[in-house]
Parts: sequence; structure tokens; C-alpha cells
Amino acid sequence: MKEQDNAEIIIAEVLAGNREAFAILVDQYKSGLYRLLLGLGASHQDAQDLAQDTFIQAYQKLRSHNEQSSFAAWLYAIAINRFRSQKRRKAFSFSGGSILEERDQTPTPEERYMIKENKLELQKKLARLPERYRIVLLLRYTNELTYEEIAAITGMTLHQVKNRLHRARLKLKKQWPKPKEDSNEKIGLPHTR
Repeated sequence: MKEQDNAEIIIAEVLAGNREAFAILVDQYKSGLYRLLLGLGASHQDAQDLAQDTFIQAYQKLRSHNEQSSFAAWLYAIAINRFRSQKRRKAFSFSGGSILEERDQTPTPEERYMIKENKLELQKKLARLPERYRIVLLLRYTNELTYEEIAAITGMTLHQVKNRLHRARLKLKKQWPKPKEDSNEKIGLPHTR
């Protein structure tokens, strides 16, 4: 069964009076929602608070959800709107929290250090991007939404979503340093020092 179909069944149960069924949706979407908010620049505490507020608002407005559209897209749109609203009211502190989850493997201490450093570096680079680019990158790659779902959340056309993702990737790529190549190494000559 597709995730969307499952969400619609749960929504129907909630609307029929089974309030506890909403907890299933919370469990299913809480980590993706939290990572999205962290990626947008919310601190750890702000991301938790906004995620909770988003679920409360989604529960209260569940009858207004259009079953033809993805529940995830609808939920993330609420979260983005709550984030923007809160951002206008107070300054967020960038936390440097991770938008990437570590795998359940046992890396060596050196690997753990490198993973942590790479995640922090990615977070810093994402934070430097304008919000319009960060949102599409996070929705696409962290929350794995389709172009159509991103368009529904952001109000952009499909073409605009693809264009913005392309530009966002280019801007992110420009932030990474280019490896310096020694001209002697390029042509196979040894170093002369």
C-alpha cells in the first residue's frame, strides 16, 4: 500500500472519531518534518516546537485536507508557513543540527568525526543559501517529495520547481572548494622541491 493511501485511510479514521489514529501520522512524519525545519535554519528547540505546532494545526484543519493531494505535501506546507510566520516574529538561532541521519552501522572514531564534520559543513552551506533555494533542496532530498508535491507546497509551477532546484544545486556546488591540482601532477612530472 502506498504511503499516500495509508495516510488517507488514517485521516478517514480520525475524521470518523478515532483521535488516537492521528498518532500514527505523527510517528510517520515527525522525523522528516523535524529535519525540514532544522534545514530551514530553526534551532533544535524551535524545530521541535514548530513540528508540534504543525501537527496541532494539521489535526485542527484535517477536514480541509484535499485527499487528491499528498498529506506529506500538505503537512510540510503548514510547517513552512509556521516557520516563516515565526521567523518574522523572532530571530532564529542556527543550530548546526543535522539534516542527515546516521546509519545504524558502527563507524570508526575517525569515520564518526568525518561524518560529523561533513554534516556540519553541509548545514553551514545550506544556511548560506537564500531560503527559496533551501526549501526546494530540503523538500526534494531530505523529505524526498516529488516535483509535483514541491510545486503544491510552494505555489510554483513544475518548471519553476525544476529550475529552482537546478539553481540551488549550482549555488551549493559553488560553495565547495575546488581541489587544487599541481600542474606537474597533471602531466605526470614529479614535484621539484
